[in-house]
This record gives sequence, C-alpha cells and structure tokens, in this order.
Amino acid sequence: MRVTTLHGARDLRIEEHPLPIVSESTDAVVKVVAGGVCGSDLWWYRGLNPLPTRRLMGHEVVGVVETTGSAVTRVKPGDFVVVPFCHADGTCVACRGGVQSACLELGSTVGGQGEYVRVAHADACLFVADPPADDLLLRSLLTLTDVLATGWHAARCAGVAAGRSAVVVGDGAVGLCGVLAASILGADPVIALSGREPRQGLASAFGATQCVGSRGQDAVRTVRRLTEGVGAHAVLECVGTGDAMEAALQMARPGATVGFVGIPHGVELPITEMFRRNVGVRGGIAPVQRYLPHLAEMVLSGRIEPGRVLDREVTLDAVAEGYQAMDTRQAVKVLVRM
Repeated sequence: MRVTTLHGARDLRIEEHPLPIVSESTDAVVKVVAGGVCGSDLWWYRGLNPLPTRRLMGHEVVGVVETTGSAVTRVKPGDFVVVPFCHADGTCVACRGGVQSACLELGSTVGGQGEYVRVAHADACLFVADPPADDLLLRSLLTLTDVLATGWHAARCAGVAAGRSAVVVGDGAVGLCGVLAASILGADPVIALSGREPRQGLASAFGATQCVGSRGQDAVRTVRRLTEGVGAHAVLECVGTGDAMEAALQMARPGATVGFVGIPHGVELPITEMFRRNVGVRGGIAPVQRYLPHLAEMVLSGRIEPGRVLDREVTLDAVAEGYQAMDTRQAVKVLVRM
C-alpha cells in the first residue's frame, strides 16, 4: 500500500509499505476513505519530537472494513466505520472507568494517511455508520476520530457548565471544537482566543460570544475584563506549549479548572500559585470511545457540523502541500482523500 512517511523535519514522502494484516483474532483491517492531518502531527513534521527512524503518519481515519479476525462479531467487511485514534479493549479497569485512552491493552491508528490501517480491538473500538450522503457529513464523521472528542474532553475536564464563563486557548481544530463543546454545554460567555479572521468567523459560528485577538498578557487582561475582573469559570487549553498553559492558568478565576488536551511541550506548572488560588488542571488524551456515541448522535442528526474545521482537501500524492498549509496556518485542518 501507499502511505505517508516522515523521514525528518519537513521530509514527507509517499512510499510503498506492506499491507496491514489481521494479526490477532480481535483485529480488523480498514480501507481508508479519508484521513486527517492533526495538529499533533505538526510536532513531528516540524522536528520538535525526536524521530529515531521513519514514521508512518496519520491517526484519523474513516473507511470501510476490509477483513476481520475470527473473534470479531459486531463489525463485518463492507461496514463504513469511524476509527477512534486509540484502540481500547473496552474491558480493562481503565476502560470500565471511562478512560479508554489509558487502556491496559491500548493500540493506536498508525499510517492513517495511507490506503489501509489495522485496528486492534475492532468490536470494542469501531463505530459503524451509514456511508455519508454528503461531503460535509464525511468531514464531520472524520472529526469524531479525534479532534471533536478532544475538544469535548477539554470542556468536560474544565467543568464547563451552563451559564458560566468559558475561555478557549487555541484556535486550531481542537480549539474550535472546544468552542463548539463549550457552547453545546451552555457556557456563557464563550470566549475564543484567535487573531485570524477566518478562524474567528468559524469560532463565532460554533458559538463563541467573543473573540480575543490579542496574545500574552494583553489577552489575559482582556479575558479578565470580560469575566467580572477575575477570570473564567472554565479554561480549555488546546495548544500544549508553556506559554499557552501559563496564559490559561492566569485566565482561570480562583477555584476554576483548566482542561488541558494540548500535547505538553515545555510546560511547567506553577504549583505554589495554583495552590494559593485553588486552580487545578485536569485532562490528557481524550477517551474517544467514551464520548463517541453521544457526539455521533449530534453529528448524524445534523445538530452540529464540526466538519467545517476541515477547510482544505488534498490527495495522498499532495499530502505535503496539506502539511505546509497547516504549518503556515493557511489551513485549519486538512482532509486527505484516498
């Protein structure tokens, strides 16, 4: 099969790779219909994560089941499926506690920007849906694999509640999905940090009541002014840098929680200050399977259209152009069509 591989910073290639096979009785192999480029992929692309050897890229996939192992009974060849990026068995103590992303038998999607992927724990993991009738629905189903669930996780971990203020740090796909989640959960106001007009427009369409275009301490002061002078009841940190976390903590009012889902890079927590102000942090890798049924119902009913964050499409041969567009912030999120 053909798959996107990364050999070093900004060195993307489309290469031949052996087809994935069913290696465990609980596996399935899925033919990819569409994959996504995730903001977390950019850490590798920019050379900010160590890369000891080539890396198969992509963990966001919707597609059609090609083959299944002998123990797979719930899904079958020909099913159109949403593939959560973490493959959890659904039975271990972590899964039973709703933290499927910490499954004791955890697997993950590898090579999703390619033609086929292997899925572990297929019965517990895969979400079966009717083939999407239109392109926007396809895009929205693709967000269920990661970014919508991750934005939702940030909101839930931050304790977003109806009638209480929420601020979202980050205007990538996860941040915008965090805005959508905060709005659905009834936050008011919903403040999005974004200095780019197209992203501000999308944030507003997703329910942001204000967009703050400044950064750093200017943004902190503006958010505090908009939230009774003390900060927000809930803060969603959807970037992962030290600066983003510092700003998020300063935007949280006493007693608030920062829901963090950005992969941490250079983050150090000011524990003494957090202790003094009773501000906490909670979050991590999103347990997609926990949220998927509820989020899928909203997508399939047409209540929400998170697929609007996918504002650029490329073919597999042009995947490097998609990465470049996201790297330079010319695109929010890129769909790779197979």
